[in-house]
Formats: sequence, C-alpha cells, structure tokens
Amino acid sequence: MGPGVEFDTIRGLLARWGPLAQQLGDDAALLAPTAGYRVVSTDACVEQVHFWRSWLTPQEVGARAAAAALSDLAAMGASAESVLVSFVVPDDWRHDLGAVADGIAGPVRDAGAVIVGGNLSRGATFSVTLTVIGQAERPVTRAGARVGDVVVVTGVLGGPGRALGALLAGRSPEPWARARFAGPVPRLAEGQWLAAAGATAMLDISDGLAADARHLEAAGNVALVIDDARIPCGPGCTAADALASGEEYELLATLPADALERLRAQWPAGHPVPFTVIGEVRAAAHHEAAHREAAHPGARDTTRPAGHDHFGTP
Repeated sequence: MGPGVEFDTIRGLLARWGPLAQQLGDDAALLAPTAGYRVVSTDACVEQVHFWRSWLTPQEVGARAAAAALSDLAAMGASAESVLVSFVVPDDWRHDLGAVADGIAGPVRDAGAVIVGGNLSRGATFSVTLTVIGQAERPVTRAGARVGDVVVVTGVLGGPGRALGALLAGRSPEPWARARFAGPVPRLAEGQWLAAAGATAMLDISDGLAADARHLEAAGNVALVIDDARIPCGPGCTAADALASGEEYELLATLPADALERLRAQWPAGHPVPFTVIGEVRAAAHHEAAHREAAHPGARDTTRPAGHDHFGTP
C-alpha cells in the first residue's frame, strides 16, 4: 500500500489486528482447497438500523457485528476459517474505528479464524459488513426437518428482546439482558455437535424463535409444534418474550428422536450452554397446531409474533 490517509487507516487496523490479519495487500484473498464443503455468508451491521450509537460502545459494535456474521456458519454446522471486513465510515466515526476493529478481533480470534481482506470507504452512515468463510463435512440446511423429529434450542432466550425494550423506552437494561444484546456468542461448537449428532435442519435465531420456526416449517413443508412451557427463558422473561426476542444467535434445530442420545454424549458435561427439547415436527397438515401449546395438558391458543422483517418492520 502506498501513502495516503486511507491507506494509513488500513495500516492502523492491521497493526491492531496483528497476526489475526493474514495475507492482506492483494486485490483478493487466496483460500486453500478443502476436502469438505465451503460455507460462505455475509452480514451487515448498519447504524440506526441494527443499533443506535448511544446503546453500544464502539468495541461492542464490532464484536456484535462479528458474532452475528459468524453465527451464520454455526447455523450450518460449519467451523470458521476466514473473514473479510468492509467498513463505511463517516467522519465522526473515524476516531472510533480502531475500537470497532478491536471488537471484531475478539469473536474472530475465539472462532479460530483469520482476517484475509475487506474494504474501506467513506460514507454518510456507519456500517460494517463481514463476509465469513468456513467449512463443514456435513452442512445442515433449513430444509431437512422430518415428521417425528424433535425440536431443540440452545441457550436461554429473551435477553436481547428485554434489553431492546428497555433501550427503546429510555431505560437501562438489566445487566444480564444487556450482555446478551451487546455481546452475543456464535454457537460454532454447538452447531458442529448438532450436525455430528444428525441434525436434519438448523438455523440461528435472529428474527425470533416464533419467526425462525416458521422458516424451518416453510423450508421443510412441515409443522413445528413448540411447547411454550419447555422454552428456556432468561430471568424475568416469559415464553411470549422468548418467542419474540430476536438477535439471540442461539441455534434452533430438528433431529431424529434416536439422535438425542448421541447429542447428549457429545455435549460436554457442565458445558455452560445447554440444549433443550422444546417440541416436535408434525406433518404440514397440522400447521395450525404448531401455533398452539399442544404438547401439554391445558394448552391454550397463543398469538405468535411475526418476527423481524427489514422491509416490513417499522
């Protein structure tokens, strides 16, 4: 790179990332061949769409953007290898760019990946877009749920939605809820364990449990019957909160009932992230039942939230 403010900025980012950034300086990255499937995803984080500046520190903005992108690999049962980072930087963000880069470094390092390229541009609205590349021996798509499968979810739900509600109301979120909103963790290891155990369909919960369950239903032409009483809810959260809470980045998966023992055997004892069976897969003809608490006595009809839609949600 030659002289200039733009290239000085890039050099500053590379200095902050150190050995985490590798083989940069060419027009494109070179990736080694792989024996498995190459898995690729891109995710954008835009100011005043995904966050407001008063809600998060610059480092949290970077960490959250990286975690969201890497979560797409987890949703396919893939490991993470390489990351490309593209910034659009307004003038009032320039002095915070280094802190954003520091935030990105944490999840990338924890995932065992390296940064191999990206782009830098000036613009009116801050955004960071990450392209993540991984590999999987047995990738899991959204389309494979089968009648008779069980439905499982990782972690506990409701925190990000609870934090967002407080922030929109001008209140300080509870510390645990804010931590779930500001610092999500991509479930990469958990996704690989689910894939190895025989998961038939999987995604990460970004739009909300109810909405993402409908994505699995549509992809597999099945119905997911979720027992609200089984949903693992965070402190103070109800099942309705958990169903609506987006940007969880926990995993929702289906797998054969006889695969549960394999999954339990692979899940390390004492692992801080649990998995919970929350329902079952039925034929699509039972679609209406999928929106009721039909798996336990005294079930009642519930109104399932629609979930986030970038072009349909105000």
